[in-house]
Amino acid sequence: MRVLVLGGTRFMGHFLVYRLLAAGHEVALLNRGVTPDLFGDRVARIRCDRTAGGLEQALGGREFDAAVDFTAYTAADGRAAVGALGGGRVGHYVMISTGSVYLVREGCPRPSRERDYDGPLLPEPADEEDRASWAYGMNKRGCEEALAAAWRDDGFPATVLRIPMVNGERDPHRRLERYIARVLDGGPLLVPDGGEHPVRHVYSGDVVRAIVKLLLVPSTFGQAYNLCMDETPTLPELLALVAELLGAPARLARVDRAALRARGIDPVAMSPFSDPWMSMLDPAKARAELGFQHTPLRRWLETVITSLLANPPSDPPPGYERRAEERSLAAALPGEARVGDADPA
Repeated sequence: MRVLVLGGTRFMGHFLVYRLLAAGHEVALLNRGVTPDLFGDRVARIRCDRTAGGLEQALGGREFDAAVDFTAYTAADGRAAVGALGGGRVGHYVMISTGSVYLVREGCPRPSRERDYDGPLLPEPADEEDRASWAYGMNKRGCEEALAAAWRDDGFPATVLRIPMVNGERDPHRRLERYIARVLDGGPLLVPDGGEHPVRHVYSGDVVRAIVKLLLVPSTFGQAYNLCMDETPTLPELLALVAELLGAPARLARVDRAALRARGIDPVAMSPFSDPWMSMLDPAKARAELGFQHTPLRRWLETVITSLLANPPSDPPPGYERRAEERSLAAALPGEARVGDADPA
């Protein structure tokens, strides 16, 4: 196939490109050319900052069997993709969306199913941090709806993949690494508000394999699918498993978010899996219609941890600059706040 990848050098796109090349496909990358890669002349390169417009001009009428878009965030991005690739210039267009499209819905069920997408939307929040997360979900909805209209009106062959928080090798946000760094320094791990909420993420490798499998499958055109793992550990259970795989006890301590903020610690920067804007999806449709299967949690965690230990970063992860304050706060907590060796089962 001739496959266009929009993005393709940072995280999931990096692994997708290698899989496509290994399978013998012709790959073209469209991005700004800011992030270096090692693909060399095995890929064609199209330079374009799509936020400045000009996507249609950059593609210049090129035709592709498939396109996978990791960088479509707004309704304008969706319309630009249709304008550049519509009219039969692409056999299949796959947009990577987000579980945040459910979080901006009033009273949306958890876990969220594809049919839960429709319904009244939340008003714009007053809090600045909430407003940024709300805007992200609303903009992704706008992009999805532009593609849905193009499918409905002109048969534009789009498929939408909605994913929750993604973990894997090369994660540019370094989310899992933030916990690993704190286990390796002897702990403890502070868990905002106790973290008893269920955590249902997705492994990046599972998303990449799903993308390759569904390319040029007509039954997916005009459809949206949730991709995520089935397992739903609580945050303490997940962190206990991370510690176990590192060979360490799980030294956890419950702490109020307000106490963290009083010490100048951002709860989400310290513990990204405690983000209140973290979706929880139901993957039943993808299992039934795509044959989607996720890698067991323990296996992919061990894979990611092994990769990180084999390639240690040269600098600490984001949020670690307040680690001394975390330790000071933990030392002042009452004994009942300390979870101790949490059960990883």
